Amino acid sequence: MGDEFYSSIKLITGEEIFALVLPDMIEDRQVLILQSPVIIKVITTSHGSLLKVKPWMQLPNDDIFVLNMDKVVTMSEITDESVIQIYHNYIEECEEEYQEKKDNYETKITDKMGYVSSVEEARKKLEDLFKGSKES
Repeated sequence: MGDEFYSSIKLITGEEIFALVLPDMIEDRQVLILQSPVIIKVITTSHGSLLKVKPWMQLPNDDIFVLNMDKVVTMSEITDESVIQIYHNYIEECEEEYQEKKDNYETKITDKMGYVSSVEEARKKLEDLFKGSKES
């Protein structure tokens, strides 16, 4: 296992991703372990260049991915601190957003949900209902 580093990776699909990368061996094959991979696009405007960051995988909540080296065309280590800082800022924003959504969707348990009596109490109520409907 090697040391981790930031890298831009060109895949055979044409995608270019950026991630914190750790080279490793699984069984007899070389793989890259990617932490929080993103797609970074350079957008040139009249005011200069901007970097647009979006997640590589849209749905998964995982932030670790294993990539086989046979899917990689080339890769380059990135040491530019401003690019690395933009990456970290994006990851932090995503984590905060995820936590806010998670907090908003937590279900508060009330007496109106699920278990509200014992089996014996429920049996007694059902028997009383059944006996009441037979007498009518």
